[in-house]
Amino acid sequence: MNHLKINSPASPNATMLFSNGTPMSSFSDSRFSHCGSMELSWISRNEYGFWLVSKTPRIITSVGKRGRLEITAFTEEHEALVVKSWNSMKKNSGELGLKFFLKIFEIAPSAKKLFTFLKDSDIPAEQNPKLKPHAVTVFVMTCESAVQLRKAGKVVVKESTLKELGATHFKYGVVDEHYEVTKFALLETIKEAVPEMWSAEMREAWAEAYDHLAAAIKLHMK
Repeated sequence: MNHLKINSPASPNATMLFSNGTPMSSFSDSRFSHCGSMELSWISRNEYGFWLVSKTPRIITSVGKRGRLEITAFTEEHEALVVKSWNSMKKNSGELGLKFFLKIFEIAPSAKKLFTFLKDSDIPAEQNPKLKPHAVTVFVMTCESAVQLRKAGKVVVKESTLKELGATHFKYGVVDEHYEVTKFALLETIKEAVPEMWSAEMREAWAEAYDHLAAAIKLHMK
């Protein structure tokens, strides 16, 4: 984690200053995007607020604002761990995608109600013919997005897909807890798929990548 000390504003919309007095534009959001340097600045991104841009080859994924700007970055090391594990897993993406979703339902059985093809079905989830195709699509999208995150500087999922996911999640009442359950299930699935590679660093890498994708989807939950 890299730190930049700043003067803590009284209001989340106040102008922030680097510790050396250099002004930063006011902002209204704590999600960040990469624009290819540890020179950091706030820029207007879209109607949802302002994004922090870094010219360094890393993705800024989170921040803490308690008198100190705490930047968590998706680094080259993270990328290497994600790529290595995905290369090992992708040949079994069908099996792993289904396992991923079954873990979600094991942790949170009520999550089945979020899927129209499951909530009124008497067929066990693992036997439902519609679950596996959906599960594989989501699993592959999540993994491919993670692999491309640092070099692309953004979540590599079509804007139309993000909008559709956001709208669907909003419609069916998906909340932050669902995203956390999904992240845990994803990490457990990957851990079991590549036990010989698994480490705290790999867990961190996949968690960072997932959080970035989740944030991109949440932007469209309306």
